[in-house]
Order: sequence, then C-alpha cells, then structure tokens
Amino acid sequence: MLIPKFSLRVQRSFWKMHKEIQKMKEIILVYLDRSGGLEKFVHDCKKYNGIAHSVAILLTLVSTVKQMSDVFKMIFAPADSKQSYAVYRFVISINPCDVAELDATLGNYILHKPMKAAGIFQSVCFIAIKTLSLIEQLQTEAQISILLRPTHLPPLPSYVLSLSAFPFNYTSQRFYMSEGIAIAMGTVTKYTQGARFLCTEETCPFSEGFRYIRVHLPGATESATVRNDFVCSLCSSPLQEDMKFRVLGGRNCVVLFLDELANRMTIGNHYKIIGIPACVQNGPQATACIEVSSVQLCKANGPSFIGENFMYLLSLTSSSCWRFTATLANIFASQVVPPGTYNTLKLAILLSLVQTCEIESADYLDLLIVTSDTLIIDRLLNYSICLLPRGIRHPSSSEIFPSVSKDKHGTGSASIQACSALLAQGGICYIGDLSSYKKDKLELLQSVLESRTTTLFIPGKKYGEEADQQVTIPVQTNFWSYVDVGSSPKKHIARDSILIGQMDLSLIPPNLLDVFGLLIYSEFPSCQLSYPVVHHVLQKAINPEAMLYRVSQQFRTQDYEEFILFAKNLHVELSSEAESLIQGYYLASRRVRRDSVHGSKLSASALKILISLSKAHTKLSLRKKVLEEDALIAILLFESSLTLKHGKSALCIEPNAVFPFDLSDENTLQQRDMHLAQCHHQLLQFIGAYGPGAYVNTNEE
Repeated sequence: MLIPKFSLRVQRSFWKMHKEIQKMKEIILVYLDRSGGLEKFVHDCKKYNGIAHSVAILLTLVSTVKQMSDVFKMIFAPADSKQSYAVYRFVISINPCDVAELDATLGNYILHKPMKAAGIFQSVCFIAIKTLSLIEQLQTEAQISILLRPTHLPPLPSYVLSLSAFPFNYTSQRFYMSEGIAIAMGTVTKYTQGARFLCTEETCPFSEGFRYIRVHLPGATESATVRNDFVCSLCSSPLQEDMKFRVLGGRNCVVLFLDELANRMTIGNHYKIIGIPACVQNGPQATACIEVSSVQLCKANGPSFIGENFMYLLSLTSSSCWRFTATLANIFASQVVPPGTYNTLKLAILLSLVQTCEIESADYLDLLIVTSDTLIIDRLLNYSICLLPRGIRHPSSSEIFPSVSKDKHGTGSASIQACSALLAQGGICYIGDLSSYKKDKLELLQSVLESRTTTLFIPGKKYGEEADQQVTIPVQTNFWSYVDVGSSPKKHIARDSILIGQMDLSLIPPNLLDVFGLLIYSEFPSCQLSYPVVHHVLQKAINPEAMLYRVSQQFRTQDYEEFILFAKNLHVELSSEAESLIQGYYLASRRVRRDSVHGSKLSASALKILISLSKAHTKLSLRKKVLEEDALIAILLFESSLTLKHGKSALCIEPNAVFPFDLSDENTLQQRDMHLAQCHHQLLQFIGAYGPGAYVNTNEE
C-alpha cells in the first residue's frame, strides 16, 4: 500500500511542477510582449533566414494566455526559412525585478537558477518558432541556445561577488554582480558556441538528425563542448562532430570571460558587470573567473555642490576674477607645504587636476617641474594625485604604458597589461624623475603625449594566432613629472645663458619638453629654503599628524576632493574676447620666437595648450565662460614656460608674473590685481606690435 501512495505523491508533485512551469511560460510570453522582446526575437529569426521582410503588425499587450500557439499566431505572420544551423542562438535582455513583479517564482528562477530559467525560455522560443514556421529547418528544441542577459540585479549584499571572500562560490551557477577596473585584456579568441554530433554507426537512428547538440555553458572550457570521446547513448558507438554545423563565437579574457561582449570593454575603464562565476582548470591549477552576461561602464559623477567654506571664500573674492584662484593656490596643500609657498606650482597643479576627464577629445594639461628640491616636490605631487579617484604614482620598476605577455588564464593567447598610464585613465599619472628614464622610454612618452594613443604589435606566431595584430589604445590621462637638476653631473641651474631667463635643460630632449603643457620652475632651490618651509618640515617630522595652520582645518583634504570633482565636471566655453586674446598672443609669439634655421620655436600644440589652460582657470574659478582674465593667466604661465626653454621674448614678463609677491591680506590681493592689469596692458601692446590685425581691441582702461 505504500508504493501507490508514494507514486501518487510523486505524480501530484510532477503535475504541480508541470503546472508551475506552464505558468512561468505564460508569464515569459507576457513579459517579452510588454518589453519588446518578442519583436526582437522575430527579428533575430529573420537573420538566420537571411531574408529581409518586415513585421507590419504592432505588438499588443497580452493580459491572459491560454494557448501559447494561438497568441503567437495572433501577433506575428510566418516567415520562410532557407538555411540550416546546428544551434540557433538568441540573446534575451531581461529585468529580473520586472519579472518578479509579474511572477515571483520566475523571478527567483532567473536570479538563482539561470540555467533552468534559460531552459524555460528555450521551450517558449521553440514553440514560437515551430508555430509560426519562423525557422523551418529547426528540428529539435536542443538546437535553440538562450543567453539571458540581466540588465541589473537587486542592490543587496548577497548579489555582490567578492573575489577576496573565502570560500569563492563558483558552484552556485547563479548571477552575481561585481565592479572594478579592467587591468588586463587578451585578444579575441574563437570558441565553440554550439556543435552537432552524429553516431558513427550507420544503422543507428542517431546517425542522422539533431539528437546530439553540444552547447557552451557559462564558465565551460572548449573541451567541455567539443571532444572526441563522446559516445552514443543508444548503441555506445563513438560520436563524431559534423564540422559544417559548428557555430563559432569570439570571446575575450579581461580577468573574466566576456563572450561576445569583448568589444564592449576597454582596458583601463571602470565597469560594473553581471555574470556567472566558474572555475577553469588549467593543468594542476584552477582559476576563478566570471563569464559575463552584461557590462555597464561606470562614470564617476561629481558632487552637485561644494563646501560652505569654499562658497564663502568665493563670495569674499567676487570683486576680482583673479582673487579666488590666487587664494586657493596660496592655501592649497597646507598639510604638505606652508601657505604662501610654491604658489605658481600649486596653481599649475590645481589647473591640471580640474582639467581631467574620461573622453578622448579632452583638453589635457601635463606638467614638467624643474627643481633640485625633489623631496618637497615629490611630497606635494603625491599629496595632489590622491585628490582624484584615478591618481596613480608610477613605480619605477614597472612599465608606464601597456605591454604584451602570455595570458595567465590558460588560453595561450596574448594578454595586454594595463600599466600605470591606463590605470590612471581620467586622472593623473605621476611618473617621477624624468631624467631617470632611458632614451627609448622618453621617445615612447613623447609619442604618447603627441597622439594620446599607444600602439602595440602582437606577433601572431608567438601567441598562437594566424596573423599579426596591431592594437591602438587611447591614453586619457594627464602626466606629471619633474627633472632633478641637482642630481646631474652637469651643472643645471637657472642662469643667464645665450638668452636672458633661459635654463639649461639639455638633460631632456627638446621635442619632449615641447609636448608637456607647462614647464614650471620651483621657487625655492634646496640651498635657499625659506624659514616657513624649514619650520614646516621640522614640525611635521616631530608630529606628522599635527595641524600647523588654521586653514588646514577650514579646508580639509576631503573638501578639496569634493571641490575638484565639482569643478572638473563644469562645461566651459570660450568667449570671443578670450579667443581673440589667445590667438593674438599665439600669432605674435610665433613671429617673435623664430630663427632662420629652425623656424618658429612654438610647438604645434601651443594653441591647444593655451586653450586648455584658459578653460582650466575658468573651471577653477567656478565659471562657465572663459574670460580675458582667464586667458591672461594662461598666457602668463605659458610665456614663463617658454622663457625657461628659449629665453625672454619681446613680451618680457617677470619669471614670477602670476604671483609677483606674497599674498597675506586684502591689500596684497589688490596689488596683485593691479600688477595683472598692467600685464594685460603690456600684452595688448605686444600683440599690437607683433601681431598686426590679430587683435583690434585697444581699450586701455
């Protein structure tokens, strides 16, 4: 009597499960109809047919589903089929939360049992194809491969995958989300998405047809899909692959398997991914990985406001377009150097920080600092790069730019390593002492600064490919470096050489000097450190955590982080007056800085650098329109840079024109404004004399 009762319970359980699955199939149809998935599905079927006919009937919402075949007939017209495949692959984008609102069980299947959920979707798609004759060559349900691509997962800790957590749950076969930076990327390699096998025994019924279909599963290696040791379940004869039905796809290894999403990711970018974890066996070693289903690029959004202290400072200095940025530079990095020291350098650092972004057409601003005071300069630059999410200090033992090596994850293909420049994407790459690099590294740096790209050659023979490859990668970062003139056997000091104001910079190739946006000379050589600097260094050595200045409490490091993120996201435009002033100076300088042998000494990028500097000063001033005042600061900084490289010109400005004296109170700020106004007048005279027709405004107010 126990056996019939047990049989009845199993039967009831089976019918309950069957009813549940049938309900989920109906919900799938409702969801696909509402989300536009049915229309996309029919369009994908037409791709397999290789014909181009349109669906003229608009989709209607399906509220109740009784007979799925009737619904499909109601919505779509049949299509012809002309070509046969072993596997027909369909990618279905799906929002698990929307599905869960329609049916909690189906939503749970998608989130926690995606393989079983894909099987239910497979059944629905098979019924649709057979009912509407969308693909007439389709014979079995096993020929349909469904890839579910969730748009997102619930924002709960249980759905976040931690690669550092123990144990690593790679057996769950469910979706997780993770976030990070692509630090290495392999070349696209082929893999088998689906294959057809036939029994080698000619009298066996399974020696023809589509009984044996092998489909790639998440995390599976190639040998799991295609091997030569499969046997027939009916007669135990060996199976042989029908090669003309193999379906290939391309996938990439970006420390995770990307499948056909390989073209969606770029090395160095920050992404959120959704995928299924797996463990790939590579000889005696096992590698944890994620087969990605969806990829989303992460872009850091800056704060929508700045701190109250900055707003108050902005209101106090609103009477002048120059005072706010001057005060910022004066008090910046008071945790590292005393307020009022290194003001020109600190202003240049702030300008470079706000001129960072993650677009290819960015206005870059690179800094090269000439100093013999390397300890303090290094501390200042290290402090400054930490104000950005992507500030990288390049270790001298590694490569600045991407390199190629063999993939460590068992594919045997080439792998591109990101290195410092790409990891600093959208930020700052601080490469240290430029004079410590060899000639080939300096030539590569020059090439990258000129083109903002780096090109890698990948020999096919070395990495198991049929042909060689050449990969070009954008480099979207600002570069900072310094030249230690005190460490060279030559005597590199500020001196009057052939031209007044020129500095002996023979240590660095001239073409490399030209591609840096600004050349800055630090104010205090190591042998002439001012008393405030010495006092600061000694106090910090005694108590590193001490707040030596009140301004350090009013404007904390976190406040500067928020301020820079806010300022760098401002969109600014050139005014016609600022543009005329920049063009006038540029044309006049080209005429003045010229010799009969080499022609103009201004680099081809000079105009672009001037515009970048002007925009940066506008952002730092929290404005959206570039004014003449912004252009003036840019010109004075750029002219000082040119003077260090080529000596003084007819413009003849002072080396410290932007900060001619210490700023201590309202009176000194007023004196600086008068000095800058005089520089503006002097600049107009220079343009009028050496750039005729380039600048018409002669207002001397």
